[in-house]
Amino acid sequence: MKPKPANARHGLMAGGNWIIDQVKIIDVYPQPEHLSNIRNQSQGTGGAPFNVLVDLARSGAPFPLLAAGLVGRDALGQQVLDTCRKHKIDISHLAVTTKAPTSFTDVMTEQRDGRRTFFHARGANALWRGDDLDFRKTKARIFHLGYLLLLDALDQPDPKFGTKASRLLAAAQEAGIKTSVDVVSEDSDRFGRLVNPALKHVDYCILNEIEAGKTTGFKIRQADGSLDTVAVRHAAGALLQQGVRELVVIHFPEGAFARTRKGEDVWQSSLKLPPNYIAGTTGAGDAFCAGVLLGLHEGWDLPRCLLTGVCIAAACLSDATCTNGVKSLNTSMALARKFGVRPDLDGE
Repeated sequence: MKPKPANARHGLMAGGNWIIDQVKIIDVYPQPEHLSNIRNQSQGTGGAPFNVLVDLARSGAPFPLLAAGLVGRDALGQQVLDTCRKHKIDISHLAVTTKAPTSFTDVMTEQRDGRRTFFHARGANALWRGDDLDFRKTKARIFHLGYLLLLDALDQPDPKFGTKASRLLAAAQEAGIKTSVDVVSEDSDRFGRLVNPALKHVDYCILNEIEAGKTTGFKIRQADGSLDTVAVRHAAGALLQQGVRELVVIHFPEGAFARTRKGEDVWQSSLKLPPNYIAGTTGAGDAFCAGVLLGLHEGWDLPRCLLTGVCIAAACLSDATCTNGVKSLNTSMALARKFGVRPDLDGE
């Protein structure tokens, strides 16, 4: 990655899903009509923009952080606003509505292995279109939008751009802002219809292996559950062919793979964390994304960006909430020295 010029735009704006996660640690996920015990519960941030911005703030990102989206005029919405103020996140474009409540998710996390099941209320996020955003007036360098497939108004069709989200991303690019997207993991056939049109207006596409597979049609997990590294490469290449301008990053529990438009490939293994270290996996993908975006904003080389991503993700895993495990950047990076990384992924 080239160093940013002295007069470059400065800051990261994140828009999309603003959610309060209500995390329950349960002993086991029950069969229908059976009981499960809640061992612990907590409340925290949820949604791509909320998690990414708070992770960046907690990591000490040296640039402005700006929020864009919609919350309800209720207690949960006030919690979102208060959390942003606490972390000095600009809320000028985080609007409040009486037409819908603030979105929330009940996250059921199994105590033994951290597996999660989500019960989600879309709330105010379903109404947000980004109509109030004038990208020509913001100094932000990057606009991160997430999650496609979980923003009802932005997932609507657009006669020129395919979807309203695509139109919003195109407007950001036209103003000279780099765009980044994330997608929700869902079991559906909507990816081609709703995600593919947006890729033509995306500079940085950061997805997990499920989302990348659904978007491109490649089966990234083999029958035994192991990662198919060849399929990962093919999926990254397909996303670039579908229009991503600069960079595709695919992340998974084993690590991450990145491919640039110029043909640079980088693998990065995740950290060798002991089993008792992981309190929950909620938010780890957004934490990884925050680390990569931090590096891209600062003009770091790609290996450093990916290493930062897996280290902040590892920090996130230490807490059941999405962001409370993330500390300073130095603290997160020290985890690599403490635990080391898994064996190389590229299979070469």
